[in-house]
Amino acid sequence: MKETLVDGGSEVSGPRVHRPPDAPVPSPENQAALRRKRRTAVTRPWLLLAPSLVVLAGLLLWPLIQVGKLSMEDYEVKFGGGVSTFTGLDHYTDLLSSSLLWKTVLPNTLFFAVACVGLTVALGTAVALLLQRLGPAWRLICSISVLSAWAMPAVTGTYVWIWLFQPQDGMFSQLAGTLGMIDPATTNWFTERIPFYAIATLNVVHHGFPFVAITVFAGLLTIPKELYEAGMLDGANAWQRFWKITVPTIKPVFLVVTILSTIWDFKVFTQIFLMPGGSGSNPDVYNLGVYSYIQAFAKNDYGTGAASAVLLTLLLLAITVFYIRTLFKQGEEDL
Repeated sequence: MKETLVDGGSEVSGPRVHRPPDAPVPSPENQAALRRKRRTAVTRPWLLLAPSLVVLAGLLLWPLIQVGKLSMEDYEVKFGGGVSTFTGLDHYTDLLSSSLLWKTVLPNTLFFAVACVGLTVALGTAVALLLQRLGPAWRLICSISVLSAWAMPAVTGTYVWIWLFQPQDGMFSQLAGTLGMIDPATTNWFTERIPFYAIATLNVVHHGFPFVAITVFAGLLTIPKELYEAGMLDGANAWQRFWKITVPTIKPVFLVVTILSTIWDFKVFTQIFLMPGGSGSNPDVYNLGVYSYIQAFAKNDYGTGAASAVLLTLLLLAITVFYIRTLFKQGEEDL
């Protein structure tokens, strides 16, 4: 039931609150106790999180503040220290007006990350579905084989791929030469932009798909078999069961592996820098991470390098916020 209240000539409509006639009125002491209880319920979680938040602030927030400060300065290294001159947003203006950034660095970063994330999630999901179908013995063997690729250090894995595509005597160069596709004596896979990033993509996907495979496989184990049996009774084929049962049921798992793969692949550095030409001699293959490093440590332009790092961080934060909002929205829909 609603009633209309007149307040200063205006009508306010609201629900009528009924208090039982015999309901006791809380005493001031009880009201104070309730306020303390609410205050404790709000502050206790933050007090428990405080040590971790302090550590995170020291390891992440303070360095980010310093990088942001450096991006607005001209910093010159001198004997016994350094001299900085405040320049405001000049480095950001120079960075955002650079044709190298818009024509090379950002396209390389974006397309490379999208290709790596898509292939990593697709291959990892396929391997997870394979593990689901295998028996215990073969599942153990395949899991160990898959994890060995993940356990390999990025530096070691990169040099393996460099050796495979090495001009003249690389295994793939020799194979392509035997098939008449290239001349191994004159073809260098690492000088051109597309072949360079194709090799880098193979490297990153090979190193990243085991995490997706094991994570998605763990999610597959939580799906009741009755759902698949019901789908088969309804005449759904394997592809339909995957899209109608598997994907909706473990959608949060796919979102998590996608966001983590996106963060990792956008800030790939080692796999690009160690490849021939990736350390600065070939500007056509720069991504944001390598570009930031080259500007800061090869050209001693610390301000522009820091501005590039801030740009990469903001890009990753935007992507992370988007995925987290999607994840929370999915969780609210499931409730």
